[in-house]
Amino acid sequence: MRKLLLLFLLVFCISCEKNETDDLLPLVPVDFEVNLNLPYYQNLQIPTGWVYTPDGFYGYKGVFIQNTGIGSPTTYKAFERACPNNDCNAPMTFDGSTKFTCPCDKSEYSFLDGSPQTTGNIYFAREYRVVVTSNSTLTITNF
Repeated sequence: MRKLLLLFLLVFCISCEKNETDDLLPLVPVDFEVNLNLPYYQNLQIPTGWVYTPDGFYGYKGVFIQNTGIGSPTTYKAFERACPNNDCNAPMTFDGSTKFTCPCDKSEYSFLDGSPQTTGNIYFAREYRVVVTSNSTLTITNF
């Protein structure tokens, strides 16, 4: 019985999801819904379409959201707009296809996985979880 209990506890502990970030940004709660039928978010109905939430509404400096155009149902990605490697006052910009750029030090990050694309950067862009909760609603939360 002890072995079974130990095995159960081991599996339980291993299966828990890590909820830590690997960047210099403050931890902020992120939990909001996006209605794809609203005019502001209609661009997300197009493959590779994207939008961002304004600074201060969600996340630390706002959130980028993109329709990846991959899969059925369609998958979406969401990343923090704040630069992960410094305390830049301006949010990152998005080129509309593959990378974010930090305006303070011109560091770049991949939209595919948030990985740094500029030499010397060690932090990834902070990614948020996106769940398609209905045909027209996305829920975006911290991991």
